Amino acid sequence: MTTRVPQERRRRRPTRSGVLLSEDLIVQTALRLIGEHGPEALSVRRLGAALGCDPTALYRYFHDTDDLVLAIADRIIGDAMAGFTPGDDWVASLRELALRVRAGYLAHPRAAAMAAHRVTRRRNEIRAVETGIGLLLTAGFPPADAARLYLAFIDTVLSHAATEAAFHALPPQQREADHRSWRDVYQDLDPATYPSLTLVRRELPAMADSSFEPAVDLLLEALAARARALKGT
Repeated sequence: MTTRVPQERRRRRPTRSGVLLSEDLIVQTALRLIGEHGPEALSVRRLGAALGCDPTALYRYFHDTDDLVLAIADRIIGDAMAGFTPGDDWVASLRELALRVRAGYLAHPRAAAMAAHRVTRRRNEIRAVETGIGLLLTAGFPPADAARLYLAFIDTVLSHAATEAAFHALPPQQREADHRSWRDVYQDLDPATYPSLTLVRRELPAMADSSFEPAVDLLLEALAARARALKGT
């Protein structure tokens, strides 16, 4: 398990170019490099060059690049959760939480693939888990169910959000080709071989749309039904 760099080793220091080095600045610069060049840009050498500092200075703030990846993942969560206050309606609050996660990943589509499957064990992630499980406890679920159902909820949200972000990270011509397939390729299939697709042929262009919100709504409907069953209503 990665341990955090002690606070005394993370004092703010100026780089050769006069920029004051900090954990936040390193994460921000790493996100920019990943956004411009992809995950392969995340190296101590490239970060040092972008920050105008000796690459070894980064080890005062992060043990290694994996430690930095966890900080990046936590920053995305923190940005997504900024200003979020759950309301009285636990279903609506969970839906907003899901939409915020999606927005965070779409804001950094190339970093999303690095972040979705990680456990950051940092403040922003812990706050998000506290919020989500708290909403399910409010709904009346016993502790064991609240934890298990939150896992199902957040895994569904993260998986869909990461898939959508990965699509947005593709070059524009590849995204357009995929969209066009539903309008072109799937419209000219042999009815005898593909009777079901032929039957819904006019609806297939909608397959290019995001399935994120329908999937989240289906899951929330199921959770709400379980909550009502617990209360006998």
